[in-house]
Amino acid sequence: MLTGDRVRLRALEPADSEALWRWYHDQEVGRWMNGSPPISLAQNMEKGANRPRNTFEQMVLGIETLDGGRLIGYVALGDTDFIQGETTLQSIAIGDHDHRGGGYATDALRLICRYAFEEMGLHRVMLWVVADNTAAVRAYTRVGFVEEGRRRESFRTKGKWHDFLMMGLLESELK
Repeated sequence: MLTGDRVRLRALEPADSEALWRWYHDQEVGRWMNGSPPISLAQNMEKGANRPRNTFEQMVLGIETLDGGRLIGYVALGDTDFIQGETTLQSIAIGDHDHRGGGYATDALRLICRYAFEEMGLHRVMLWVVADNTAAVRAYTRVGFVEEGRRRESFRTKGKWHDFLMMGLLESELK
C-alpha cells in the first residue's frame, strides 16, 4: 500500500466491484471519460472477481481515506515503457460524492507519480485530459503537470466537441 497525507492506494478487491459499478454509472464521474456500453452489476462483479493482476505495465489501484479506510475512488497507470522511462496516467476518479473537492485526488496523484518515479524508476508520467475538465486540469497542475500538446475537438459528450490536452510530468517537476 502507498500512503499519503489523506489517502492510501491499494490493490482493488472483488468486494470493491459494487462501488466501482455505481461510480461508472454516475453521470458526474463519467462525464469526462470515454464511454462504454452499460453492464449489469452481476457482470461487473464477475469482472471484479477476474480482474487481471496488477503489473508495472498496467495497474489499477483503489483510493481509500486514511481516516476510516473508506474506498472513494481509483487511479490507473498503463502503457508503461521502461525503455523510454514513461507511463500513462490512464484515469483517476473520486467516485464518492462526499470526498470530491477535498484534495483527495491531488494526494492520490502525488502518490502514484512518486511511485512511478521512485519505485518503478521512470522519468516521465503523461496523460490526456479533456480541456474543459477544469477540476482535473487544476489537480494535475498542482502536482506539477504541464500542458505539452492539444488534440482539437477529439472528445464528444452531450453533443459537444471538446479538445484533449496532453500533459506531462518529469521526475524533477513533482510538487
